[in-house]
Amino acid sequence: MKITCLFFGQLAEVTGRSSQKLTGTTDTDELKKRVQQQYPALEKLTFSIAVNKKMIQQNTTLQPEDEVALLPPFSGG
Repeated sequence: MKITCLFFGQLAEVTGRSSQKLTGTTDTDELKKRVQQQYPALEKLTFSIAVNKKMIQQNTTLQPEDEVALLPPFSGG
């Protein structure tokens, strides 16, 4: 199973990339753990997760070709 992980803002700066293809990731908790192992600096950062452009609040099962976005905290007015 292949999914696309998108990195935005400070997360893209830390990883040095805006996206990454991942295989064998079945849910968002596993994805988060994998990217934090690959990029340890992410463990110190707060970020939200969206699956197929929908914000999630809990672990979500991933399907082939899903798009997962890791989003830094939003601010503005």
